Amino acid sequence: MLEKGKNPGLGVRSIHKRGTTGKGVSVAIIDQNLCLNHPEFKGKVVQYKDVGCNQPSYSGSMHAPGVMSLLAGNTIGTAPDARVYFAAAPSWTQDAKYQAEALEWIIGVNQSLPEKSKIKVVSISAAPSGKGSPFNKDNKLWDEAVEKAQKEGILVLDCTAHHGIIDPCYYDIRDPDNLSKCRVGFPGIPAAGLSSKERLCAPCSRRTTAEEYTDGYPGYQYCGRGGLSWSIPYAAGVCALGWQVKPGLKADEIVKLLFKTAYITPDGYKIINPVAFIDAIEKL
Repeated sequence: MLEKGKNPGLGVRSIHKRGTTGKGVSVAIIDQNLCLNHPEFKGKVVQYKDVGCNQPSYSGSMHAPGVMSLLAGNTIGTAPDARVYFAAAPSWTQDAKYQAEALEWIIGVNQSLPEKSKIKVVSISAAPSGKGSPFNKDNKLWDEAVEKAQKEGILVLDCTAHHGIIDPCYYDIRDPDNLSKCRVGFPGIPAAGLSSKERLCAPCSRRTTAEEYTDGYPGYQYCGRGGLSWSIPYAAGVCALGWQVKPGLKADEIVKLLFKTAYITPDGYKIINPVAFIDAIEKL
């Protein structure tokens, strides 16, 4: 199960075999503190910034290595060759100022990069503002930072109700590339109320992710039921694949193509379709 869960599914590995792996594409992640030497992603973080986790240098977390591996992991990620700028921000404070500061750092780094190396997408598996947000301070700072990033041409994928475009789904681990067997929501929980037909669903369950709580002790975990946190980096990685093929595409063009090429379930939900997405970009 652990090995099967490493497969991103939905045809992603067939895209990798075509040479499309996110190579040369810069992405960013905002999450908790991360140990950088896990074999799944060692050497892939170009710059690392801690904006307030204040944990010991040897300390990792459950969440950050999972997110990192799902986006850029060697055997797990949708974009294993992407260049990652990682900002560590504490979610446990429930203060969105840290996430906003992290995004401001990413924007600043991006402004210093040459055009061919600009950061294309930010993955943040959190909802620092909006309805239902667990963050109860400085929510406006996050919204302002997102607006600033968008003006810089950066796509921000988060879990908010108003900025976010991604919802959860899960594949059949026995037939992970078969879109018709992909189900909206979470295993054992009806899709109603969990996903919107106006958003794009990406796999989050029946996945294996990297874990490392203490530097030097890497491992893996299998998640029979993951959260929306796992869908966000999956989708960000698929976007990176598209940008490798056509680096000049704008963020809104990438999003439009994601929705245009989505697999539509019999009841009208949209599921990300990486192969159709890349095929469409190659034809542009």
